[in-house]
Amino acid sequence: MNQKVLFEVDESIAKIILNREDVLNALDEETLNYLNSYLDKVFYDDKIRCVILTGKGKAFCVGADLKYIRSFLDKGERFPYGEFLDKLLNKVVIKIASMNKPVIAAINGVVAGAGIGLALCCDYKIAVENANFVEAFLNVGLIPDTATCFYLIKNMPFAKVLEFLTTGSTLSANEALKYNLVNKVVKMEEFEGEVMKQAKIYSELPTVAIGLAKRLAYYSLNENLERVLELESYLQEVASHTEDHKEGLEAFIKKRKPVFKGK
Repeated sequence: MNQKVLFEVDESIAKIILNREDVLNALDEETLNYLNSYLDKVFYDDKIRCVILTGKGKAFCVGADLKYIRSFLDKGERFPYGEFLDKLLNKVVIKIASMNKPVIAAINGVVAGAGIGLALCCDYKIAVENANFVEAFLNVGLIPDTATCFYLIKNMPFAKVLEFLTTGSTLSANEALKYNLVNKVVKMEEFEGEVMKQAKIYSELPTVAIGLAKRLAYYSLNENLERVLELESYLQEVASHTEDHKEGLEAFIKKRKPVFKGK
């Protein structure tokens, strides 16, 4: 049984837990293979309508496992950074961003390096008040990866992005909230309850429409108005054929709360 990543399902809510507490949930090849596998699993399981990504212990994720990287150097080998990103980390980001259901980052503690990108690519971010966002790449002579720049620039003022990335500085949870990097900051004793509350809200919404809305949002980031309108028309046609759309219409007409099934 794999212990580096845990997978739990509670009714329609799946939880993926990075379980390397001793190394602050750092990412090596095996961990990322399991993470990719679980993301595939929840993507194709129609019974799952919301996904929670979190870490065990005091950290959400501190990025790539430097001891794992060092093990290559100790053998006289060069660590294949590009391949590690293309085949493992980048696939995780793309799978989360294109997930056909909402993904919540439950940021339970420190998040650093590639862990920042891993958190930011999720759809809804809840952080404990003592969480810190640490730009750790500069400390080891590397540039930000895992789409960190992409998400920072979409939210923070450019001058602040440059300061964060070129000084190796740290943002508190409340600063991350200020710059729209997270949706909510809560006290530790409220954390689990708030995460499950949001997951429950998502699990009762029209899941297909959420997946389509995510696709439209990402497409709209870098496309012109005409192309966005074209995709809107297509995706709206797709959404209109879902059971949830029919249920929503009927509930509106009958003035009752809709009961969506995610279909």
